[in-house]
Amino acid sequence: MVHIGGAVPAGAAGATGTAAGIGARPYVELTFDAQGDAGPGAREAVFGIEATDLLVFAHGWNSDRSTAIRLFDRFYAPFADLVGTGVRLGYVGVVWPSIRFADEPIPDFDARGAVERPGVGPAEPGHGTALDPVTRRALGAFWPGRAAELDRIAELLEERPTREGDFTEFGALVRELAGVDGVGTGDDLAAAFAPREVPDFLSGDVLRVCREFTDALAEAGATFPGDRPGAGDSPGFSAGGGMRTLWNGAKEVLRQATYYQMKARAGVVGEHGLGPLLAELAGRRPALRVHLIGHSFGGRVVSFSLRALPSGARNVKSLTVLQGAFSHYAFADSLPHDRGRGGALRGLQGRVDGPLTACHSPYDSSLKVFYPLASRMAGDSAGLLGFDERWGAIGHDGVRGVPGTPRLTLEAALRDGLPAAGCVSVDAGSVVRRGGTPSGAHSDICHEELARLVVVAGRMGR
Repeated sequence: MVHIGGAVPAGAAGATGTAAGIGARPYVELTFDAQGDAGPGAREAVFGIEATDLLVFAHGWNSDRSTAIRLFDRFYAPFADLVGTGVRLGYVGVVWPSIRFADEPIPDFDARGAVERPGVGPAEPGHGTALDPVTRRALGAFWPGRAAELDRIAELLEERPTREGDFTEFGALVRELAGVDGVGTGDDLAAAFAPREVPDFLSGDVLRVCREFTDALAEAGATFPGDRPGAGDSPGFSAGGGMRTLWNGAKEVLRQATYYQMKARAGVVGEHGLGPLLAELAGRRPALRVHLIGHSFGGRVVSFSLRALPSGARNVKSLTVLQGAFSHYAFADSLPHDRGRGGALRGLQGRVDGPLTACHSPYDSSLKVFYPLASRMAGDSAGLLGFDERWGAIGHDGVRGVPGTPRLTLEAALRDGLPAAGCVSVDAGSVVRRGGTPSGAHSDICHEELARLVVVAGRMGR
């Protein structure tokens, strides 16, 4: 399904309409399903854009379509005033099936994480472990046909029982929804990962996992009002917080289970959806310069699209990852903890006829704290490498394992420019620094400085 110009009335799949909320022109909204299918009219809409340079932006995990549209509009707004006179820009917004947890605040979008939905009302972060109505509805759309399981999960998160068996039941329900117990989820997402790639948080002891995520929330600055260590606990579970407190970690397990599925989905959409479109574009519009941009798992979408590009294609002139939620070893030829293996995208930076820029920030608690915890494999102690180093995200500390990768501050990159090709890590912490628990500054990306960085990377400036 493709929307040209932005908003389309409900039920008007494949239709065109005016760009409600999108100021950039010409603009194409490119919507993929979980298998990477964009519908029959998608390619022609993109191929028809009259431009010298095409910006293609894929949103991240904590998005529904409405949030994605606002993100595209805000991020694209500065570009027209930043590029040179010979540059005619075209804009694409890549929308793919993710999920919006409405209790997560997004800087500049909603002051307290409140999101209004027709017929539902606002979602507030004050729900604690209970699922707000907006998030419950979003989960129902994300896992269709699983209302009974989701209702029971919602009941457990709201009641916060203290029996160990209730945590065991919760863990089994989450594993079933995630498809790691051999139960399909509708789009067979679990098949995108090898069995050894099922993370520890979906296969380990549920009480231990809930405690680890509760501790991680505390590290990220969360407070748990009304929870007292030992209050209402079964005997033996007072150290480090009560059993009721562990439901805070349980809610984070549910959140991470959706991210696990979106991680698989983002790779599928990139490799089997966006990538083939870019490959065809290289043949049909070889002079059109393409600049890929991805936020969070959207960085995985645009990066995995490189897999589908023929080795001789030279139309992708830059790729910019903003707070990327995938491994910092993705482009490595050899992993430091397993020299016989390389990263999932090893060497593919060579298919970008320009720099592959990874922006990272120390204020992104989603990637600093939760990503390595959720990425760890069962039974792995990280060996000689530190926990964060082995399982770290590219949006936390940039590209790792690629020799010669420059490490620049954002200010230096804007002042002195970027390499002509290859990987480069840019510390964007000077602007990517605002946000609340649990994600921190993960979504604080709508800054003119980052738009300028994309312009510098693509050699589009004045």
